[in-house]
Amino acid sequence: MAQGGGGGLMVSVSGIRGRVGDALTPEVVARYASAFGAWCLAQGGSRAIVVGRDSRVSGPMFHRIVVGTLQLVGCDVIDIGLTTTPGAQMTVEHHHAAGAVMLSASHNPIEWNALKLIGSSGLFLEASQGAAMRGLLETGFTTAAWDQIGNVTCDTEVAARHVATVLAIPYVDVDAIRRRRFKVALDCVRGAGATVMPALLAGLGCDVVAINMEPDGRFPREPEPIPENLSALEALVKESGADIGMAVDPDVDRLAIVSDEGRAIGEDYTLALAAKLVLRHKRGPVVTNLSTSLLVEDVAREAGVPAIRAPVGEVNVAVRMRDEGAPIGGEGNGGVILPEVHLGRDAPIGAALLLQLLVEEGRPLSQIARSLPSYVIVKDKLARPNASLDTVYGALRAAFADAAADTQDGLRLAWADRWVHVRPSGTEPIVRVIAEAPDEAQARELVRRSREPLDALGR
Repeated sequence: MAQGGGGGLMVSVSGIRGRVGDALTPEVVARYASAFGAWCLAQGGSRAIVVGRDSRVSGPMFHRIVVGTLQLVGCDVIDIGLTTTPGAQMTVEHHHAAGAVMLSASHNPIEWNALKLIGSSGLFLEASQGAAMRGLLETGFTTAAWDQIGNVTCDTEVAARHVATVLAIPYVDVDAIRRRRFKVALDCVRGAGATVMPALLAGLGCDVVAINMEPDGRFPREPEPIPENLSALEALVKESGADIGMAVDPDVDRLAIVSDEGRAIGEDYTLALAAKLVLRHKRGPVVTNLSTSLLVEDVAREAGVPAIRAPVGEVNVAVRMRDEGAPIGGEGNGGVILPEVHLGRDAPIGAALLLQLLVEEGRPLSQIARSLPSYVIVKDKLARPNASLDTVYGALRAAFADAAADTQDGLRLAWADRWVHVRPSGTEPIVRVIAEAPDEAQARELVRRSREPLDALGR
C-alpha cells in the first residue's frame, strides 16, 4: 500500500513518484537515491548500480542527480541512459549488479516522474526490502571518503541484448514470422519505445508504419495505452491496412493492441493472448493480479491449468510466478512477464508472442479476439478518504454476501462471470473501483453499488 509523503509524494512497491518540482524535487531524488545505494552496499556483493531513464523531459536532470548521489555513497554506476524499464531490469542480471534506479513514471501524466527501484534479482523491491531501504532515511548512512567515490561506466548495448534475447525465445519461430511479412502500426508516444521496438520488429521482418517515435518525452496524448487514448493508432491501422497495431507506454513495459479492424481491443487482451500462445508450448499455472480480466482465467481453463491471483503490483505477480514456477503471467494493463527471459513486464516480449500467435492461428487478430468470451471492464476512481477503508470493506461484504471475497489487496468480490475490486492506488492518492461483467450495464452497476460506502465515507 502506498504511503503519502510530503506534498503528495507517493511511496510504494514501485518506488517513489510525484509531480516534478512539487513532491518530486532534486533534494527528494537525492535522498532516496543515496539511501537506495547505501542499502544495496549493505547487502554485500556488487558495488554496481544500473541507472537508466525514459524520455521524460525531467529525466536528464534527475538522471545526473542519481548518478552523482550514488557515487557519493560509494557505488559504481553503470549508466545506460535513455532506455526501457525491462532493459534496466535485464541489465542488472547481465552485469550481476546490486540493483538499478530506473527514472520513469510509467503511464503517469507528463508532469510526473519517479524512481523505480530494482534489486539484485532484477525484480522491483519487495515490501520488506523497500521498508528496510526507507529505514536508512531515518537512521542515516555514511558517505564515501573522497578517494572511495564510485566510478561511472556506460553500457550502450542494452537494446541490442534485449532484442537478441526476445528473438531467442524457443517458441518464437523467427523465420516463420519473417515469412508472413506482417504490417505493424506502432505508437511509441514519444517515449523510450523508439530505442527497442523498431529494431525488434525489423528483426521479425515486419513492415512498420509508426507515429510518435521522437523520444523527447513530449507526449502527444495521455501516455497510458488504454483504448480512449489510441484513436490515432486506430486510424493508422485502418489507413495502412496493418495486421496489428501496437502501442507501448513511455517505459515500454506495457503493450496494448489494435486489431486489424482498427479497434483498440483493450489491454487485457495482451496477456490473455500471450498466455494462449505460451500455454501451447509450456504447461503450468498463469499468475496475474486481482484487477485483471477473467479472460486470463478462461485461457488458463482452456489449457487445463490454474489461474492464480496476486496483489496488484508487478513485483507481487513476479514473486508469485517464481514461487509457483509459472511459465507465463503478468498484469491486465498490457504487462506480459515471461520468466524464460526475465521476471518483469516487457512489451517487446508481448509483441513477439502475439506475432507468433498470429502465425500459428493463421487468421486475423480480430477473429482470434472474438473467439474469446466477451466481458466489459469499468474503471472508476475517487479521492482517497482521510479514514480507514475497513468500514467500506465490511459494508461491501455485507451487501454482496454471496460473493467470494479476497482480501490480499483491498477487497475483491467475485462471482462466476463478474467481479469488483476496491483498493487504494499504489501510485496516486486515490481509491480505485474496478468491475468486470458480461456487459457494460452490469459492470457499471457493480461500480455504482461499490462506490456508495466510499462516497459516504468521503462526505
